[in-house]
Amino acid sequence: MTLLWSELQAAVALIVDGNPTLWSVIGFTLQVVAIATGVAAIVGIPIGLTIGLGRFRARRVCQALANASLGLPPALVGTGLFLLFARPAPLGALELVFTRRAVFIAQSILALPYTVALTAAAVQGLAPGLLDQARRLGASRPQVFVLALREARVGVMAAIIAALGTALSEVAAIAIVGGNAYGYDQTLASATLFQVDAGNYADALAIAIVLVALILVLMCGAGVLQQRVGIRLRFAPSR
Repeated sequence: MTLLWSELQAAVALIVDGNPTLWSVIGFTLQVVAIATGVAAIVGIPIGLTIGLGRFRARRVCQALANASLGLPPALVGTGLFLLFARPAPLGALELVFTRRAVFIAQSILALPYTVALTAAAVQGLAPGLLDQARRLGASRPQVFVLALREARVGVMAAIIAALGTALSEVAAIAIVGGNAYGYDQTLASATLFQVDAGNYADALAIAIVLVALILVLMCGAGVLQQRVGIRLRFAPSR
């Protein structure tokens, strides 16, 4: 307990003193979260809508693949990207290994399955006759997509929240393809791992405290937004 208390005191002092490296890691973490979540939403939501609303033959296969991708190991993603981006590899000329761009790509890939699978599930959970009625009334395919997105937006928000949490907390892919270089391409999660491995427990604890606080702020904020979206939908005037 004495060791824990002393390390905790040192960690709080690091946070209060405004350690510049810590603030740099916080800034990069926010960049990663914003880019990965944005990419996952922009790319994944349309794919999820297509799977959820589609009537093509391979729909069930696509749905199964989307659900299976939720269990995609981050270490596997990192290893795959490393083998693609290493110098002798096909994309080695891009020189992405051990760069911040590689971290953005890795976290975006890890966040993408959540927006795809959960958006598709949200759309499939809509009232059975709702979209069919819109089609019978002459709604075009884009109009049906917009209607489905509006009606399922609480579930879509949940998909975005899940993607955000993944981008914020995953470590393995960053360590493999980004290198987890001190003060360069570390997120709060990967920096915690780095400091523990180095035996700097006060630094690791300080980073962990900030990470938990950031998770609470972002997730609570997203949760409040989701609730407001649901309330606005529930009390929207009928037309």
